[in-house]
Amino acid sequence: MLANYLPILIFIGVGIFVGVAAIGAGMLLSPNRPDAQKLSPYECGFEAFEDARSKFDVRFYLVAILFIIFDLEIAFLFPWAVVMEEVGLFGFWAMTLFLVVLIIGFIYEWKNGALEWD
Repeated sequence: MLANYLPILIFIGVGIFVGVAAIGAGMLLSPNRPDAQKLSPYECGFEAFEDARSKFDVRFYLVAILFIIFDLEIAFLFPWAVVMEEVGLFGFWAMTLFLVVLIIGFIYEWKNGALEWD
């Protein structure tokens, strides 16, 4: 009975070994030169311990929203590609319309400079 679990135990052991070996190799071979800028906390592009009412750039939120939009596009594309033969011509044109709307939005954002970072 225990012989049935041997391949699973070997797989877990190899996985743990590879993970520990990769982390160990990284610790041994990588340079370690910390300075004040590397050790400082970074979040959202501004200092973490400032006045909470200070103004900051809205582009951080814009980039996050754009990432979510195009990430969701991919989330819709994969299942559609898997069942393309079953959804037929209607599914093809529905996804084409979806992609055209997203591409028009992307071009609009690009032309308005939403993707530029100064």
